[in-house]
Formats: sequence, C-alpha cells, structure tokens
Amino acid sequence: MKEFMFYIRNAGDAKMALSADEHLAFIKKCESYIERLKNENLLVAAQPIIREGFILSKNTGGWIKVPVDPHNEVQVGYYHIRANNIDEAIEIAKENPEFEYVPSATIEIRPIKMKEEKTNFIYPSNNG
Repeated sequence: MKEFMFYIRNAGDAKMALSADEHLAFIKKCESYIERLKNENLLVAAQPIIREGFILSKNTGGWIKVPVDPHNEVQVGYYHIRANNIDEAIEIAKENPEFEYVPSATIEIRPIKMKEEKTNFIYPSNNG
C-alpha cells in the first residue's frame, strides 16, 4: 500500500456557524470515520490542528515569523492514510465528515514519498 496525506482546510472559523449540537455531531462523525479507517488498517495518524501558530520563512535579512491569520483559509487538521492508489485515497477523502458540516472545507490529497530513487534512502517511518 502507498501512503497519502490529507490536509484539511476551512475558510476562517467555519465551524463557528454550527450550533453546539451540530458541533458535537460533527466531532462524533469524525471519531467514527477515524475508527473505521483504523479498523480497516488505512489510518496511520489523524489530528486536528489549533488555529494559532506562525508561518516561518527566511530571507537575506534573517528570519520572518508571521502569525497565522485565523480569518483566512487555514489548515485545521490532517490525516495520514494508506491506500492502494490516488483514486482510492480520493474516495476515502470524500467520506470525511468535514464536507458534510463545513461548506468551505477542502482536502488536499498528496502522495507521500517513501524513498529517494537516486540514493535509495528510505525515509523514517513507524508505519510498518
């Protein structure tokens, strides 16, 4: 199996529009989705990401640290999954509860490079 990352993004704080009951229902659906992926041995890791943080860069003048603007589109979580190919990964992503509860949700799906072809270096992984 191959490995993929899902980067979950929302516009601003999109979940603020949810009622307390809707937010709880969303969380429970995420938990069920995660449990199903674990039970099918498709999940490596999944975690929400706190909206506060920094974007770090460097130029000739030194380091630049800019706060993440929670009013813009922000990454709110990730899933590290296993799938046979990109099409299967896309189908798994389509089932994510984010789409049901957050109209602005997007999921970026990216294959993970496991090995450098030119040097045969294998990147460290605890994923068996």
